[in-house]
Amino acid sequence: MTVQQDKRPVLVACALPDAALAVLNDAFDVTVVTTPERPEPEQVVAMAQGKEILLLSVTLRLTRELIERLPDSIRGVATYSVGYEHVDMDACRNRGLAVFNTPDVLTDAVAEVGLLLLLGAARRAREAATLILDGQWTGWQPTQLNGVELAGKSLGIFGMGRIGRSIAHRARAFGMAIHYSNRRRLPPELEAGAHFHADPTSLLTTSDALMLACPASEETRYFLDTKRLALMKPGAIVANVSRGNVVVDDALIAALQTGRIRAAGLDVFDGEPRFDKRYLALPNVFMLPHIGSSTIETRVRMAESLRDGLLTWAGGATPSNRIDIKGG
Repeated sequence: MTVQQDKRPVLVACALPDAALAVLNDAFDVTVVTTPERPEPEQVVAMAQGKEILLLSVTLRLTRELIERLPDSIRGVATYSVGYEHVDMDACRNRGLAVFNTPDVLTDAVAEVGLLLLLGAARRAREAATLILDGQWTGWQPTQLNGVELAGKSLGIFGMGRIGRSIAHRARAFGMAIHYSNRRRLPPELEAGAHFHADPTSLLTTSDALMLACPASEETRYFLDTKRLALMKPGAIVANVSRGNVVVDDALIAALQTGRIRAAGLDVFDGEPRFDKRYLALPNVFMLPHIGSSTIETRVRMAESLRDGLLTWAGGATPSNRIDIKGG
């Protein structure tokens, strides 16, 4: 990507890895807010004076009120994330702000964590790590922490987009049979032999393990509730790499407490960073703090995606990662 002579002024209102910040510094005149880990709206408004682009992440909610207070110099908003629930899109459109995100760069990293969640839940990784860390391990025993194998099991994937398909590719290497439910059936070359379920109910009754990899929407909000969990095989495993609000916490916790659901692997939580503390008391829950995309390679690709999109927009063209004109 060719860098323009006159670099456009960008205010970065989030903490970025050095490698990602270097990508942006090469292309733009970058200013970082004073407290990027916890950006304050007042600070953002003050430091945005004279800047053309505001770059933020999920750590800052871009509300209608904040958008209305931004200086007239701001013409574009770039979110260092795939999701943009933290951005008031209607207010951005009303203000005439171009909005950009980072699609299609997280696939491999999130898929790897999806398999980590499945393995961690199936092989009782949390209990095993606790045994070591607490100094309670007394040696190998035939009865010690027996989990279940993934080989020979059926994996149901709810949401067979790029991430879902990447998880399926990896799960096949573990000897799992792939089933999926989507808004529409995939063409054969993308389906790759996976079994399609037009009705998610059928997927739930078939799956030994369920992977939630769907996009966040009103349709998927609180999808996994008491009724649907009751349809699953006794002893099934649940893993979630999508959004925390796809799961009804009360329902999943109850199923885990009774053993109706054997184990869960969770990287996302409803209302995070707050989450239902009852999960902490459940040894059959393998939890991670939303690290699905947390690799250096992905963080650099995210910065490159925004850099390329912003420079394309500045050149008068419409980049693929501009979302304010897509009905987002």
